[in-house]
Amino acid sequence: MNTTKFNLKTFVIITLITSIWIHIAEVARAMFVAFPLMEEFFAGRIPIGAMEVSNALIWGAWDTLLTLILVFVYWLCAVAFGQNVKAILISGTTTALATIGIFWIASVNTGLGEWSTAAILFPIAWAEMIIGAAIAAKLYARATN
Repeated sequence: MNTTKFNLKTFVIITLITSIWIHIAEVARAMFVAFPLMEEFFAGRIPIGAMEVSNALIWGAWDTLLTLILVFVYWLCAVAFGQNVKAILISGTTTALATIGIFWIASVNTGLGEWSTAAILFPIAWAEMIIGAAIAAKLYARATN
């Protein structure tokens, strides 16, 4: 990265572009993996399939928050370690653990999830964050050159 100065405009643009990937990946993971596992866990006690506008808005906010965190942590890692695979792996892993990881620990701790479900979903989410960090890295490389 040519500069260590934080550029808000560049950050916002990179976050918006990266969020396209995060939104697509999160929806796909939920629809094809998470929802079927959750329906089995809750055994009809709650309507998982009923997606309302409020659910979609909250989900959109969650995905946007994930992307904001990921892109910012990537920027920090790129400043500290340079724009390389190390920065991508550290930022993707840190974001996955600090968001999805804590979510699943809380879900299991409160009885709203199972470790077996977390063991399936977390690696997929981790891969999503690594890919998202790689996208942010490419975009930052273009923006700073």
